[in-house]
Amino acid sequence: METVIEVNHLGKSFQENKVLNDISFTLKRGENIAILGKSGVGKSVLAKCIVRLLDPDEGEIYVLGQNLLELDVIQLDEVRKRVGYIFQGGALYDSMNVQENLEFQVRRTSKEINPVDLRNMVEEALLNVGMAEAIDKMPAELSGGMKKRVAVARTLIFKPEIIVYDEPTTGLDPVTSGEISELILSVQEKYNTSSLIISHDMKCVKLTANKLKIMMNGQFYIEGKWQDLCENNDSEVWGYFH
Repeated sequence: METVIEVNHLGKSFQENKVLNDISFTLKRGENIAILGKSGVGKSVLAKCIVRLLDPDEGEIYVLGQNLLELDVIQLDEVRKRVGYIFQGGALYDSMNVQENLEFQVRRTSKEINPVDLRNMVEEALLNVGMAEAIDKMPAELSGGMKKRVAVARTLIFKPEIIVYDEPTTGLDPVTSGEISELILSVQEKYNTSSLIISHDMKCVKLTANKLKIMMNGQFYIEGKWQDLCENNDSEVWGYFH
């Protein structure tokens, strides 16, 4: 399978705190990898480095064949159209309604788009996440699960090849969490996306991920499929599954 993300010997520190320490991995096309770990081990920092919301101190990041750390701002924007990032809280603009939130990034990167075409893009994206009726609502009118769906819709505007989900079910009730997990799978099936899923939600991980990686102390401690890790007797691994 084609490699869509390749990370080599990534390191990132904040002052004296080494958050990422020699991280390497690959993500293949059509694959979903879940990254697990306790709070503060560097999961979200890794995700943000992969889309260059943060720059690492050392290492290499190749996304869709391009060395991300060598790209200028314009080139980086072009890559980001092909890589969606779902923030923990959805990160919607409170002063914009749902339609305006979805339109914002398109208007910023595609200055001459036809308003009718843009409206069609927004409606299609919302329809694909079951939120067509929310197009005129403000973020304050949406539940946590609805905000997550709108955030996914905003990413789907560009029909990305890769999606990074940062804690996609955090703060949601079990039923809504299950719906978001199902949404991740339906997006993968419809758009043939590859995904990195940063999560504490083991039900979400079990449902969505082909492979799991557990982080400790800024490094990957172990990786494998759900069943293999579930049967592992290592005390550092066992606690995630039992």
